[in-house]
Amino acid sequence: MCGLAGFAGRGSRIDLDRMTAALAHRGPDGDGFYVDELRHVFLGHRRLAIVDLAAGDQPMWNEDGQVGVVFNGELYNHAELRQRLIRCGHRFASHHSDTEILVHGWEEWGEDLPLRLNGMFAFAIYDRRRACLFLARDRFGEKPLYYTAPQRGLFAFASELSALACHPDVSRSLDQRALQKLFAYGYIPAPHALLQGTRKLPGGHWLRFDLADATLSVRPYWRFRIEPDDGLGVDAEPRLIDELTALLGQAAERRLMSDVPLGVFLSGGLDSSLVLAALVAARPNDRFDTFTIGFTEPSFDESAYASTVAAHLGSQHHQRMLAMDGARELIPSVLSRLDEPLGDASILPTAMLCGFAREHVTVALSGDGGDELFAGYDPFLALKPAELYSRFVPASGHQSLRKLAAMLPISQANMSLDFKLRRSLMGLSYPASIRLPVWMSPLEPRDLAEIIEAPLRVEEVYDEAIALWDSGESKPVVDRALEFFTTFYLQDDILTKVDRAAMMVSLETRAVFLDNDLVEFCRRLPNHFKLRNGERKYLLKQVARRLLPKAIVERKKKGFGIPLAKWLRSVPAEPPLRPIDGVRPAWVRRAWDEHRAGRADHRLFLWTWLSLQHTAATLTTDYREKVAA
Repeated sequence: MCGLAGFAGRGSRIDLDRMTAALAHRGPDGDGFYVDELRHVFLGHRRLAIVDLAAGDQPMWNEDGQVGVVFNGELYNHAELRQRLIRCGHRFASHHSDTEILVHGWEEWGEDLPLRLNGMFAFAIYDRRRACLFLARDRFGEKPLYYTAPQRGLFAFASELSALACHPDVSRSLDQRALQKLFAYGYIPAPHALLQGTRKLPGGHWLRFDLADATLSVRPYWRFRIEPDDGLGVDAEPRLIDELTALLGQAAERRLMSDVPLGVFLSGGLDSSLVLAALVAARPNDRFDTFTIGFTEPSFDESAYASTVAAHLGSQHHQRMLAMDGARELIPSVLSRLDEPLGDASILPTAMLCGFAREHVTVALSGDGGDELFAGYDPFLALKPAELYSRFVPASGHQSLRKLAAMLPISQANMSLDFKLRRSLMGLSYPASIRLPVWMSPLEPRDLAEIIEAPLRVEEVYDEAIALWDSGESKPVVDRALEFFTTFYLQDDILTKVDRAAMMVSLETRAVFLDNDLVEFCRRLPNHFKLRNGERKYLLKQVARRLLPKAIVERKKKGFGIPLAKWLRSVPAEPPLRPIDGVRPAWVRRAWDEHRAGRADHRLFLWTWLSLQHTAATLTTDYREKVAA
């Protein structure tokens, strides 16, 4: 796992050094640089050594030095691609470096290269013959990649926005549309990014920058779309259980490639437990290290379930118990290193888990993606009732219900009944095309219009969600929801959160469920194998019943939560009110006052605001101040 940075055009080696140095936490094991003085192309790299420790330095070049690459990620099918390329006549200098696949793969397949890769990746290839830079990001965006639109003689890119902002010609003003989307979603959906003139390359996309005429092309090479095999009826269930079991084992075993210590995150939930079970089934003679963070407060603690799974499967289990209130002391340090604002407060326990695991291993496998692929979230259960509610409850009756729900006492508990009821009714106030993001958003559209100074059109703020929803007009509502969660929430919330938390401590994480073959199986799987008679993850649970204790399979889902509503009553001591361009400060102050007085529950907005305060302070610091520091 690594960090990459570079640019073409205006700038100097000093600028490259600063951009690359800002990524040192992503790659503490070394750095590498390349400068083409003639064409003004600069490439920088920070390395976290995982595979081929001796011969994996970057930039890495082909035999004649005409094609070079800086790469962040892992290619799980690199061995088979290497053999294919050797048969095509390519000569490799390394023994088993997956990075070298990219330079020879580009020579052989060109822009079709990303589609052939099974892994997580962000890379930039410099082709001196074709005078171009070619960048690509993996299918779900596990690894981040930011860039600038060519302007003022500069095209730049980096693994993190804060590294991009180290170049003096990158704007440090906030992008107003990205700011609106942050409050609308709780994250910033790609291709938007927080600074003006910057973009996130979406997952499943490549980018080509031609040096001769400074033109930029961005294209999708893969998109997640549900295309069910309608011939799969209930009689196919035994065969599908066998197939899914095998695919999980294959995906988990592929992610074992490592020349450094490796372990598994274990929450005691279904997904992480199945990852461990699949590993044990694939490698019965190996003993795996597992890692769990437990909390002394029972309502937030899952450690007993994790211990049960570890004992059942025979892992070498590592567990650390913490007082929940101790976690709030991490808020400033975690948010100041987040790089991009995020409304997901589970970044705190995720960061704690990553820090604990890094004391023992350099690589950790996770169960991320299982909820999105197999309909594991609460909103999946609400889809059909919401359709019926919208059809039969008149607008006047709905508004009366919202007023009654607003009168309920405010609870500080995690996912309390009053919180769920208010959120549900809030989402039902809007069209189905934006209902999912509104259910999960820091601010609903009517509040968003009040806090944002500029005129605001809901259709523009939620344009990507609306376009995706409308494109699936002929699909069942469950399939449309699956596409929303995998396209937006998984990429720009869950995977962003895990990447940042892990990279803060130079830990590589690998998502087993996002293996190409497993995802393809899920795309073809009819939704009655995912959600059946109110049971989420139906087929996945049938697999689990073969491999895990009954108590684990049938336990109620519990998120990686913290007592956010309670904490924000007193933390931080003074509400942070640093002015943000385009945001009405009076609305923000009122939200803090109402929450701290117990008159309203603004937990999701206030956490998002807190996150924005920390990240904006870092990103908008004047370039000269950064140099002085």
